[in-house]
Amino acid sequence: MYTREAKIYNIFGHIIMTVLSLIAIIPIILMIVSSLTDNISLLQNGYSFIPEKWSIFAYEWIFQSNRGTVLRAYGMSFLLTSTGVMVSLIITTLLAYGLSKKDLPLRGVFTFLVFFTMLFNGGLVSTYINYTTVFHVKDTFAGLLVPGLLMNAFNVLLMKSYFVSSIPGEILEAANMDGAGEFKIMYSVALPMSKPIIATIGMFVGIAYWNDWNNGFIYIVKNTELFSIQNLLNRLMQNIQALTQNASNLSNANEGLAQIPTATVRMAMATLGILPIVLVYPFIQKYFVKGITLGGVKG
Repeated sequence: MYTREAKIYNIFGHIIMTVLSLIAIIPIILMIVSSLTDNISLLQNGYSFIPEKWSIFAYEWIFQSNRGTVLRAYGMSFLLTSTGVMVSLIITTLLAYGLSKKDLPLRGVFTFLVFFTMLFNGGLVSTYINYTTVFHVKDTFAGLLVPGLLMNAFNVLLMKSYFVSSIPGEILEAANMDGAGEFKIMYSVALPMSKPIIATIGMFVGIAYWNDWNNGFIYIVKNTELFSIQNLLNRLMQNIQALTQNASNLSNANEGLAQIPTATVRMAMATLGILPIVLVYPFIQKYFVKGITLGGVKG
């Protein structure tokens, strides 16, 4: 039985969470509706949840004006995200599992080195020089995959805390007594019990790779076929802004700009950018909160 105080707490908790959820969802709904609004109607009447005139011309312009470029960029984003998540999970899991072992030599030193990267980094200029002159990632797939996103110290420490707090040491010791080695224990015992934290870290990494445009902006200069969807949409946005700003200097600019849905296309680009994440998230949501909660108990 719930007490009166518990019922009041639950009611206010649900009200607060409902308000916060609406604050997060309403802008997304407005963005989608605006992308389906006629461009002239949007410019004249402003943003509205019930537009005066519906239109899908913004999406038609994106796909027709760029033909297969958008589909290729989507394919590159899927390839980049899936590869990044797989490689990152392998590296993060191996390092976190090693750091969770109390008998690991220099365990404290290694943990400090991982934590140190959360506080300091080499800076943009030195990082760029190293990646382009030493590792030669410029205009390569590695330029999208490696810099800044492949492994995150926060994810390592979160997973390490999960291994320490949520996997009973007695089970690992029993597997060791049965003759299993460390890799066998990790693969057959620890990982099957770590689905929540693996899904959580995978979600973090996947969102980071999917939404990343900075690596493509910095390291992809000539080979535009490597553009992810975020880089392509960013390039389209820059082109539209350049046409708008220089319209007075071009004799046929006004006629060309009239064919571009300058306002609604921004909303359509944002919708295309977040759509895959919105579709995937509900399937792993049940692991998400549990992984964060259990992984952050102690460590």
